Amino acid sequence: MLRKLLAVTTLALATLAGVTTAAGATTAAEVTPLATPTPACPPALPITATVTGATTTSLTISYWVFFAPPCGYNLPMTVTLYASREDAEQWRSPVGEVVTGPERNGAVTFDRLNPDTEYWYRFTDADGRRDPYAFAAARTAPLTSCRATATIDARWGSGFVATVTVRNTGVEPLDRWRVSWRWSGDERVQSVWGGVAETTGADVVVGNASYNGALALDGVTTFGMLVATGATPDGLTLTCAR
Repeated sequence: MLRKLLAVTTLALATLAGVTTAAGATTAAEVTPLATPTPACPPALPITATVTGATTTSLTISYWVFFAPPCGYNLPMTVTLYASREDAEQWRSPVGEVVTGPERNGAVTFDRLNPDTEYWYRFTDADGRRDPYAFAAARTAPLTSCRATATIDARWGSGFVATVTVRNTGVEPLDRWRVSWRWSGDERVQSVWGGVAETTGADVVVGNASYNGALALDGVTTFGMLVATGATPDGLTLTCAR
């Protein structure tokens, strides 16, 4: 009787601990592994980029890589430049590539580009993953076609008179020109002669008059202006463009 009771107890314990085989042996019960939790990524873009510099033949693009995998990218990043939006969308026919440093924020510069030309840029990480977010256009600066300098002819306590000289410094004749600048203080243009004031606030734009827009190579013309101000500036930094 005792032997029978021990056999029943042993069988019950074996059943709890495992599975009874046809031969009467027991095997350990299979344990279902726990699923690996999916990481919760922050609700933010893993990378952003913007154009921070442009010359007639170069573009500088600054970038910020905020997260590492699985929510972001492994450095270094490869920045690729394309000649059109269509090429950039399909990742085809790049016109240049620059590899970033190991920093998660920095800048890259593309050289030997064409003046006044639109390009598109995209990013790929060190593992070949293509980023769909940092995707935008950038334009190189146009060639300088003219130069403008200012001379203050007279000044008094509440204003001054200045003459601006415009010179064709380009490689072809001009049929028009525009001079622009930003005031450093409370200056305001009261009147302009020899040109047409397009804006006269803090940011000023003066275009050519009907009779002096055409300038031959190295040709020169002028316009004048009366300005009201509480303090006459030492000089003006002007930008001239066609």
